[in-house]
Amino acid sequence: MPASTSKRLRIAVLADSDTRWKWGALTADRIAPGPSMETAARPGAQGGHLLDGFLLRGRATPTPRQLEEVGVRADSLREVTAAEFLRAMAEEPYDILVLSLVGGGVQAMLHGLARVWEHRPTRPVVVTGYVGVVYEKLADGLLLRHGADLVLANSRQDAERFRAVYEGVGADSSAVTEVALPFLGGAPYGGEHDPYTVVFAAQPSVPAGRTDRAYLLDRLVRHARRHPEREVLLKLRSKPGEHTTHIEELPYQKLVRSLDPPANFRLVYGNMGEVLDRTDLLVTVSSTAALEALHRRIPTVVLTDLGVRESLGNHHFVGSGCLASWDRLDAGHRPTPDEEWVSRQGVATDGSYASAFDAARARIAELLDRPGGLPPLTPYYTPGTAPGYLPGILARHHLGPDGTPLPGAPAADREPGPVRQIVRRAARGAYRHGVQRVAPVIRRMGEL
Repeated sequence: MPASTSKRLRIAVLADSDTRWKWGALTADRIAPGPSMETAARPGAQGGHLLDGFLLRGRATPTPRQLEEVGVRADSLREVTAAEFLRAMAEEPYDILVLSLVGGGVQAMLHGLARVWEHRPTRPVVVTGYVGVVYEKLADGLLLRHGADLVLANSRQDAERFRAVYEGVGADSSAVTEVALPFLGGAPYGGEHDPYTVVFAAQPSVPAGRTDRAYLLDRLVRHARRHPEREVLLKLRSKPGEHTTHIEELPYQKLVRSLDPPANFRLVYGNMGEVLDRTDLLVTVSSTAALEALHRRIPTVVLTDLGVRESLGNHHFVGSGCLASWDRLDAGHRPTPDEEWVSRQGVATDGSYASAFDAARARIAELLDRPGGLPPLTPYYTPGTAPGYLPGILARHHLGPDGTPLPGAPAADREPGPVRQIVRRAARGAYRHGVQRVAPVIRRMGEL
């Protein structure tokens, strides 16, 4: 039976970036059994459950501005260390826990949670998954997530790949559950706007090099000059100094200073769904925004200018019908997506999106009602199966080989004092300065 005594389920979400908080919170809304099924389509709705958010302290901890832009609300939201989160999970009765973290973070939490829950008769249903397209480190990321009760796959294609990896190493694959990206939605594309609007969805780390990023920006500005009747928008994920799921060493905001863009070119922030409301053509290298646009049947282009390469992630879109170059766009090309490819990606343009989370809800309801509670968490990686890998992953989160917080592990029994807040801000500032200023210089020196 659910751990909470009231009719409302209690759900906790642990996230380590703005994007993962969005994915985790919206996923929680969509997979919660009960009344939330009716409100899941409305971002931020917690009509059938209570949602407590935990933001794991680190380089990408969201800023208040980023959280406001995401637009997902919680009944409570606080920043925690790994040790503090584990303490909260030991003391608070939750029904469902969503781990919306990078793979190593998921693995560390699974071991830490197994430790703090080892003597409890009941525990929450643990859910994890991926924020978007899985185009790299498939085996590594999946095995680091193994041990959760549900490992969500955002499409039929991902579900097949996930099961094949687990079965290929002799691990239980029953946790793999097909769903869809939780942030799809919005009104279907209804035709051209006035003015016709082209949106380039930028990514923090793709491409990474200055030359490639400057090239894409130059082509976007040239497109604006070539089509003065169009509005051309550069949709940015973060402001300089902020971090998202991925590190951004060369923000487009800095690169654009050397150009003289026309009046119909603008930088925009804000919720991606709201930007798509006025989009006539979505252009990107490999952003998940492409799937959001395809779901709404907005014309979408995945650029080939820098090649179709695994390192760019645009190889995922082979067969989509969306691959094209800036030259073709300048000449007026409008792509037509391949319907079979789209259907395998969980984009669900046929109206089936409303039922995409039914299997996950049913699975969670079954686990919540399991007689005698749930069995202990059993990740694939253990000190016996990965003695040269697992200890390092746990140590990065200040956990010992058995999942116990190490002596001196950062914790927050109280609100940080003024000195601690200053030190934390200084440390983050130094890290970001190193990423955005020092590291590129060192790399350039190494190329001499």
